[in-house]
Amino acid sequence: MAAKIIAVCNQKGGVGKTTTAINLAACLATLEYRTLVVDMDAQSNATTGLGFDKDKFEASMYDIVTERAARDGSPIGIRDIRVSVDFMNYLDLAPATQELAGAEIELVNEIAREKKLHTALKQVEGEYDYIIIDSPPSLGLITVNVLSAATSVLIPVQCEYFALEGLAALFNTIHLVQRNLNPRLVIEGALLTMYDGRLNLSREVAEDVRSCFHGRVFETVITRSVKLSEAPSVGKPIIHYDIMSLGAKNYLSLTQEIMHNEQGGGAQ
Repeated sequence: MAAKIIAVCNQKGGVGKTTTAINLAACLATLEYRTLVVDMDAQSNATTGLGFDKDKFEASMYDIVTERAARDGSPIGIRDIRVSVDFMNYLDLAPATQELAGAEIELVNEIAREKKLHTALKQVEGEYDYIIIDSPPSLGLITVNVLSAATSVLIPVQCEYFALEGLAALFNTIHLVQRNLNPRLVIEGALLTMYDGRLNLSREVAEDVRSCFHGRVFETVITRSVKLSEAPSVGKPIIHYDIMSLGAKNYLSLTQEIMHNEQGGGAQ
């Protein structure tokens, strides 16, 4: 059975994309689901957030999407670049380096340039239950590749001013991909992040997001948390940094909600 491929996507930066990708993947792996994190952001935060030095990789997702050959002339595939997360069973990473920033320019004149990631993941999707893709903060060709490869898209939305800014452009991109490149793509749901129930602003933004997404908002909210902010600095997901923290409970709840939705529920 092929993996469920979830793209974590929002063209705005600082909304919790990488935090969500890392921690959702870690929770799935903890439940013994074979899980692959694919880092498609040239900032490589998912790579470093799982404890790896991004400067030590000889090959990365850049080589995959640009179809660069190895020294012996053979094509480089996901199996050649993926690494196991040593402190977690069932969790692998396909890393990114800053080279990925130049991939969009190199792909401009390529045939089927929007499908490079889709083609690469086809080779390994039978080896995993879930593939979680961390997207860049843009709506360029790399993000189109991510959406073309995914089965669903999870949209983190921070509970701060201008939370809904730019979402119309994201929806438009999703609809274009659904119509022209990937008809199986669905919206997994919007995820409220950086929520502080003590603030009127957080509650107002949450209400606006639920209205905007028409019933496709997760019941789980990710509460603003010092522990959650600290975890990437030590290269660990929150459930390994502080299993008793509110952030860990939030992401375990999100994981359970996603699994429930697969069984016939749906984001509320």
